[in-house]
Amino acid sequence: MSARAQRTLLLAPFAIGTLVLVVGPAAITFLESLYEDDLIAPARFVGFDNFSALAQDDLFAQVLRNSALFLAITVPLRVLGALALALLLHRPRRGAGWQRGAVLAGSFAPDAALVIAFAYLLNPISGPVNGLLGLAGLPQPEWFAAPGAALAGIVLISAFSLGEGFLVMLAARQQLPGELFEAARMEGASTGHVFRRLTLPLLAPVLGLLAARDLAVALQASFVPTYLLTDGGPDRATLLLPIHIYDVGFEQLRYGYAAAMTVVMVVLTALIVLAQWRLMRRWRIDP
Repeated sequence: MSARAQRTLLLAPFAIGTLVLVVGPAAITFLESLYEDDLIAPARFVGFDNFSALAQDDLFAQVLRNSALFLAITVPLRVLGALALALLLHRPRRGAGWQRGAVLAGSFAPDAALVIAFAYLLNPISGPVNGLLGLAGLPQPEWFAAPGAALAGIVLISAFSLGEGFLVMLAARQQLPGELFEAARMEGASTGHVFRRLTLPLLAPVLGLLAARDLAVALQASFVPTYLLTDGGPDRATLLLPIHIYDVGFEQLRYGYAAAMTVVMVVLTALIVLAQWRLMRRWRIDP
């Protein structure tokens, strides 16, 4: 068997899985967006009317703004948190194993269990977080009750599960050639200079990959905490695209309209990822 045939055979299961689980559902969603459908009466073809309605929908515009703000806060927190922890724990030392395991543990917990834990921690009346803030003389937010504090709580829950990103960054940092850092130390370079001129440019492709990945999954990960804790409130402050699509599709039974919103979300995510990838390539080539 030739090498090309072996590669084709090895890639075939992944290609079939992508076709069945990604390309197929995406095509069906796009076709559904061209219909007015409630799964009760016969579906009616409306062309691009659903997209025209979205362009004039003030609520959808607010949902887009909420989602953009959520991503602008959550994605940097997840990526920079994974980077900071990887740089802190990449050296082999006593206790490093359980410390790395503690970081990974948050990603293994079921989403519902994580939400329950944060609902206790961030309880505005009896939660330990507000208790500690009160002891320190700091303001005690009304978590999940005030608009800004509710969005901040959803951000904290979504940013907590950074174990996968940490694992990738840890592996990437350990693969960097140690002689480069040894040479920098011998030349008297400061820690900050080494980080800016050596570590960060070398890790730029991985950072870009993680940021692109988090842009694609962060909104999806927000569904469980928003559904269980706020349902888009208060005052629509946590009404993000996934929960809004769910409400429109499964509660209002407007499946065509919900499919159109899904298509818009996919297109916007793809455009953001493409722009970010081009920026990261330029940074990598000319740091």
